[in-house]
Amino acid sequence: MHFASDNYASVHPEVFAAMADVNVGHDAAYGADAATAAFDAAVAQEFGEAALGYPVFNGTGANVVSLMALSPRWGGVVASEHAHIHRDENGAPERVGGLKLLEVPAPDGRIDPASLDRWTPDIGDEHRAQPLVLSVTQSTELGTVYDLDALTALVSRAHALGMRVHLDGARLANAAAALGVSLAEACGGADMVSLGGTKNGAMGAEAIVVLAPDLRDRLAAELPHLRKSTMQLGSKMRYASAQLTALLTSRDESGDPLWLRNARHANARAARLRRELEPLAGDGTVRFTQETQANAVFVEMPRTLAARLREASRFYDWQAGSTPDTVEVRLMCAWDTSAEDCARLAAHARAQR
Repeated sequence: MHFASDNYASVHPEVFAAMADVNVGHDAAYGADAATAAFDAAVAQEFGEAALGYPVFNGTGANVVSLMALSPRWGGVVASEHAHIHRDENGAPERVGGLKLLEVPAPDGRIDPASLDRWTPDIGDEHRAQPLVLSVTQSTELGTVYDLDALTALVSRAHALGMRVHLDGARLANAAAALGVSLAEACGGADMVSLGGTKNGAMGAEAIVVLAPDLRDRLAAELPHLRKSTMQLGSKMRYASAQLTALLTSRDESGDPLWLRNARHANARAARLRRELEPLAGDGTVRFTQETQANAVFVEMPRTLAARLREASRFYDWQAGSTPDTVEVRLMCAWDTSAEDCARLAAHARAQR
């Protein structure tokens, strides 16, 4: 079992079953199919009647298309120093979207509303990219979660400055599960969300969801063209739509949807992994560097220990540690991570320290 990313996890059986259900005969292409109509209905049920959903291939595509839809060509996108759009998308917002990214500090992954003031003096200056969009990640790249009051305050501040708000929701399900709220509530009033599926049990499906009612008419006309021109329009869309609909609507005997069950499990396993590693923190071998609120554990350890652990399980170095001989690593849990997986990794760490 690997702890590198929740992308490493297998596809949930209920998602596979949903894909099999639509794998019969012919159906219309490019979203004019019954499965995509069912996805549209699920989006309206989950996010409100005014919401619009657009399946896409991957999270980078969802982010870039969303940002292009929200900003004119002269616009800038304010984002955390750790944001996926800034660090891990190979310049796609700039290369494909033609948008300037405007970085703000976020030591725990969460943006403070006051940090937006770093870019507000540029408003109206024709020589500067205009800070017209704020991109927020929920849960954050550091495994932390915005509580609803904090996120609402941040979104409200951005709106007051005339900015639109995009939410990178690659792990929105994990945030909602941690907060005990719906997916819509976990967005905190954002205008648009990149809704993650692949990290939550899907085979390969993400979606752009328009949340702001005042954007509905414009984006209903523009987003189909934007999605196509950015190579994110799938011909056999029914298979992506079926995956997303299964996550939103497939329920167990208790009535919990699949997205919640998967996210709750992943979060619980991260909490378990942290508990298993706590004795090593107690004796000073390792040091936790962030709160464990969703499905990630960030921990600093000796580089030698990290190398030995990698002989049994993959995980990523996040950044250099506080001393030359240490490194901060990220350990991700997924819907299929077991308690035994967590115990095994921690036992190996204890044996190798």
